[in-house]
Amino acid sequence: MKFKETKLKGAYIVEIKKEKDKRGFFARSFCRNEFESNGLNADFVQNNISSNSKKGTLRGMHYQVAPHEEVKLVSCLRGAIYDVIIDMRPSSSTYCRWVTIELTAENYRMLYIPVGFAHGFQTLKDNTVVFYQMSEFYHPKCARGVSWDDSMFSIKWPIKQLIISSKDKSYKSFNVCNFNRPLPIDYE
Repeated sequence: MKFKETKLKGAYIVEIKKEKDKRGFFARSFCRNEFESNGLNADFVQNNISSNSKKGTLRGMHYQVAPHEEVKLVSCLRGAIYDVIIDMRPSSSTYCRWVTIELTAENYRMLYIPVGFAHGFQTLKDNTVVFYQMSEFYHPKCARGVSWDDSMFSIKWPIKQLIISSKDKSYKSFNVCNFNRPLPIDYE
């Protein structure tokens, strides 16, 4: 596997190494040893699947607070997503900055999201399936979110016609950043 750090410290794009032959290819999508040798948490305790029937479905921006903060490893099994993460760590040099990456069933990329990040995505195709590996169990009392359209971040969602849950619509703006308005960091 290949690990490429994004512009947000601790967040990585993970790419598989394909061993190809006439049948197709074989690749490892997770290896504890490889993750740990890159300094990444490889202790996943829960796997989740998000099935999304319509293009434009937006889920996010979600995170969990202490004592149940979580690492996520996200991949797209079918379809495509515009995946977004926001650095919510006050001590980070990229606090309140965000990056996006397109994860598709064809590119086999994964996004490693460390503790202290908000995460969300928008589907780019109908019938998209997203797979998450989580380092922490879901704890509703520690679940948080920030508004998907918060002007603090000004995330440029690619599809304007959204399908979004009432819960995700209810998240408030995040207004604790120490500077007026961070510049977005688009893509890796």
